[in-house]
Amino acid sequence: MNAGEPVGLEARIHGLLPGLSPAQRQVADEVLRDPAAAASSTIGELAARCGTSLPSVTRFCLALGLSGYAELRLALAAESGRSSASWELGTGGEVGADDSLDDVLRTLLRADTRALEDTVAELDVRALGQAVRAVSDARRIDLYAVGGSATVAEDLRLRLHRIGRSANCWSDVHNALTSAALLGAGDVAIGLSHSGETVEVLEPLVRARSQGARTVAITNYPRSPIARAADVVLITAARDVTFRTGGLSGRHAQMIVLDALYIGVAQRDYSLAEQAFDVTADAVAAHRVQR
Repeated sequence: MNAGEPVGLEARIHGLLPGLSPAQRQVADEVLRDPAAAASSTIGELAARCGTSLPSVTRFCLALGLSGYAELRLALAAESGRSSASWELGTGGEVGADDSLDDVLRTLLRADTRALEDTVAELDVRALGQAVRAVSDARRIDLYAVGGSATVAEDLRLRLHRIGRSANCWSDVHNALTSAALLGAGDVAIGLSHSGETVEVLEPLVRARSQGARTVAITNYPRSPIARAADVVLITAARDVTFRTGGLSGRHAQMIVLDALYIGVAQRDYSLAEQAFDVTADAVAAHRVQR
């Protein structure tokens, strides 16, 4: 995706926040607070407002994948049709103590809709294709996840099973590690962690990679430990809402990535997937109430 597209730029900044240095974080916070002002400022003016140095601003631009400050200003100029406040309002960022339930629902809707839009806009389709091929050709498939991510991983396991692709889903670290120890070349290990810092997911993914398995990470933060431990990284772009860190918007973002992965795998052997889908549908048909 073009770095100057508004959805992608904001999503990329949010995704990089945990991995930025304190000085770069100050620049990021200022750009998110008022993108229009940053777009109209010289590099020196922005550095002065952030209380940091010119090299820190440049390093922030490079971390975003931009060539320098001039490209950042051009990307921010694309935001001119939106007010600076809309960056935060558009994400559904915060819930106040006095917000009505209608306000809460609108905030959640904005957060979840934005998570899906930003994830699709930012997703590396080339990396997705690599993950599809790896899963499609895999001898064994391991899924590692805990908490809310585990429900998403289990959903993928069931979907793959429906089209004749057996996979194991491990949420207990001991079971995950023992399974990872038995993987090797030709196998695939997939780790899901919104924060990218979950040790119970990181450890088996690292072990699987050391055994020669192909590793895939799905995380919200491209500089997180789990991203560094994977051969293929698929990035989501969800924002946390008050009382909802790594909540449903994060899981919805994970689900659209895994949905695309599942459908891509099914497409690679369309006739086999179609046949398996029909057979499994017929197997449970008698367990539906007839209208």
